[in-house]
Amino acid sequence: MTPPPAAGDAHPQANRAAVLGGRTVGYVLVRAARRSIGMAVDAQGLSVRAPRWVSVDDIERVLQDKAGWILRKLDEARARQGQRQALQVIWQDGATLPYLGRALSVRRGRPVIGDPAEPCELRQGRVRVTAHWQAAAGPGLASTLWLDVPSGAGEPQWRALTQAWFLQQARILFPQRLQHFSAPLGVRCTRLTLSNAGTRWGSASRDGSIRLNWRLMHFDPAIIDYVVAHELSHLRVMDHSPLFWRTVESVMPDYAARRLALRQTPIPDWSPADAA
Repeated sequence: MTPPPAAGDAHPQANRAAVLGGRTVGYVLVRAARRSIGMAVDAQGLSVRAPRWVSVDDIERVLQDKAGWILRKLDEARARQGQRQALQVIWQDGATLPYLGRALSVRRGRPVIGDPAEPCELRQGRVRVTAHWQAAAGPGLASTLWLDVPSGAGEPQWRALTQAWFLQQARILFPQRLQHFSAPLGVRCTRLTLSNAGTRWGSASRDGSIRLNWRLMHFDPAIIDYVVAHELSHLRVMDHSPLFWRTVESVMPDYAARRLALRQTPIPDWSPADAA
């Protein structure tokens, strides 16, 4: 009898289990109209898609062949989840989270010193507040987002207004970076949409429309530029062939390092109220 999997190795919708490298891994098996066995590991765990005619024994042989890769990816996903939980934001006056790769403190009120950016108005339902962004006073210090929220504001309001500000800044920055890389790539973005996807940072369509995840605003600008260049390159090559990566490299020679940084940099978990 196969022992039950450890919590970190069990997909919440698991319908099968296999012992891989001495660990029991609970996975989701989905039968699909496809020619080969495919597998993916994400924050939930291992998912396997297989043709209807392939036996379970054959599927588990493939899993054994890929055991090292599967266990490594499960451990990486568990580590990322732990990092995200460590970055859980406490939504109140003084909340901290990353913005463009640096610390951002969210405060109630208005700045009284320094040189803040022009104020902007945020709307969340019927609530309207004024926001000021104040740059950090020096290296290693946090910048500040000032929100004139009422003194009794609760977590949902802090979260929603901060997210509204992130979305507003994304709508300013992303078009600028798309324009920057469009000319050297010889492409044009016909439409930009902000995404709220849980794990996907961007996508591109043949009609020139591009979707970018607003959570990219947490990352250093160099990482944002990698995602922008990646999606624009898909307007020339709609796959991940060697030609595609040469296209990305033509405008970003160090794309591999930026791609790795994107994968390894944890960002906060906005749940339970993620909504764009």
